[in-house]
Amino acid sequence: MKVIIAEKPSVAREIARVFGANTKKNGYIEGKGFTFTWAFGHLLQLAAPQEYGYYGWNIQNLPMLPPKFKLSIRKVKTKDGVVDDPSVKKQLDVIKSLFDEATEIIVATDAGREGELIFRYIYYYLKCKKPFKRLWISSQTDEAIKEGFRNLKPGSDYDTLFNSAHCRSQSDWLVGMNATQALSLSSGNRAVLSLGRVQTPTLAMICSRFIENRNFVPQTYYQVSIHPDKDGQVFKAISTENYATKEEAEAVFNQVQDVEGGFPQGGHVLQVEAKPRKEPPPLLHDLSSLQQEANKRKGFTADQTLSILQNLYESKLVTYPRTGSRYIGDDVFAGVPALIEKQELHPLFGKQAQALAGAKLSKRSVNAKKVTDHHAILPTGETPNHLSPDHQAVFDMVAGRMLEAFHQDCIKEITKITMQSGAKFIASGTVIHTAGWRAVFNDKEDDKKDEENATLPKVTQGENLPVTAKAILEKQTKPKPLYNEASLLKALETAGKEIDDEELRYAMKDSGLGTPATRAAIIETLLKRNYIIREKKNLVPTQTGLGVYEVVKNQQIAQAELTGNWEKRLEEIRSGASVTEFQEEIKTYTRAITSELLNLGKALNIPVAEATSKTNA
Repeated sequence: MKVIIAEKPSVAREIARVFGANTKKNGYIEGKGFTFTWAFGHLLQLAAPQEYGYYGWNIQNLPMLPPKFKLSIRKVKTKDGVVDDPSVKKQLDVIKSLFDEATEIIVATDAGREGELIFRYIYYYLKCKKPFKRLWISSQTDEAIKEGFRNLKPGSDYDTLFNSAHCRSQSDWLVGMNATQALSLSSGNRAVLSLGRVQTPTLAMICSRFIENRNFVPQTYYQVSIHPDKDGQVFKAISTENYATKEEAEAVFNQVQDVEGGFPQGGHVLQVEAKPRKEPPPLLHDLSSLQQEANKRKGFTADQTLSILQNLYESKLVTYPRTGSRYIGDDVFAGVPALIEKQELHPLFGKQAQALAGAKLSKRSVNAKKVTDHHAILPTGETPNHLSPDHQAVFDMVAGRMLEAFHQDCIKEITKITMQSGAKFIASGTVIHTAGWRAVFNDKEDDKKDEENATLPKVTQGENLPVTAKAILEKQTKPKPLYNEASLLKALETAGKEIDDEELRYAMKDSGLGTPATRAAIIETLLKRNYIIREKKNLVPTQTGLGVYEVVKNQQIAQAELTGNWEKRLEEIRSGASVTEFQEEIKTYTRAITSELLNLGKALNIPVAEATSKTNA
């Protein structure tokens, strides 16, 4: 008997349906010579400190460095305290009995790092020795499932993926457990002050930006604007310099001749630059970029977007959601024209899909070498029916981005007119000649928001134009904006480095904080811990969050680049790098951060109300 184990009951049911199996049993489905069972996500976890003999929260136990990690059944809180989850115990018994009878095990958990960890922990906890094969698919359509089963991989092919996942799990336990207890015990607040390998540098980024924003002292400066007229078309030009005082601006203002006539009266055109620019289409979406777009367009949280996307995946409408790749290979590209054709009846961008029919498609997002475990997110070609507005919105972002990514360049002309009327003034504007990919959502250009003119008239060098109006503009310098979920996700990709270029940002993804699949959970953890709150669209630290930050801000645990480097190391383990070397490095770091926090925690001061709420959390 072959046993197929999925990550969730819903996925197991779908695979069983494809096989024609429909006999429902307690905890599994059988038929056609196969048995289909499931986990409920993580059934097992690394054991709590007390299971290694570290009883209670005691400074004498620190640092806790178990010689060998144990696995423990997921826990739940009851009136009798924290106990093994009875539903997990029951399902593990079902899985064990099926594994004992199996001739072969087929792993159908999600094809990624955490999916591999979920299965391996079950496999090792049950002390199973049976051989297993791996189903590795990026789509839940019937054909993708059938094709995946025709091409099962040896389980050993994914040993390094498990090693990476297990090292991640161990490092999170070591750093999180020890740092949390060290800070909590030394602070004397009777509060559980959680720290973590990824959550703490993320908190540090939010707090640092908040403090910078709060302490920012705006500086007033002045500009002078003029409104030249070219054959009845009035446009706006701004002084090339900013002026620290109003008196300086007034002096420039008074030099401007606002009557018709030749230079120095009116405005003299010194230079006209009109540069054509090709703006290439954006890359396809990975999870992180889609979460950013959903936050900007709809205000969805990262966690909300992931949840919707996972549901669309399980409904066979989109490909694997937890991907960190924004590229596809040539094999997938061969099917793109058919996927585009499926969008021709779409009410929002059907016309653009029709326009792409038979056209030469951009291959900017086609690069097999940049595809990791899974390619970029695409629609599967299945037709969505009766989606909720939120689900439809996310599906449209996936389908629309596919059309954008394979569309033509946006062709525009950027014009800059330099004039003189006493001082020098510049007018700038952009004219789109061919909308290309921008026509899909009919979006306005992001870079036009700071321009003074939508379009500019045709002028020639040496012309004198009458100035119809002039003004002194009083402006203030602005701080960097507070993080919202979109800007934080973008910053996490590059461990806090602010990089706008999407390809360069993508190249740094292995050095980012967390992974596309975990960043939403990190934000939710900080909210749950009462370290941050949502204030409109912004993420703002609480007094507790700021208090913790003040203590740890200069320590390695708060440094985004260090943690980003660890994430890179985990990816290297995935490629076969040394597990032992990384484990020893984490243990050395754990000893150091524990010692530091035991001393630093005494300086922590958080409000009693917040400390109490944390104790009860």
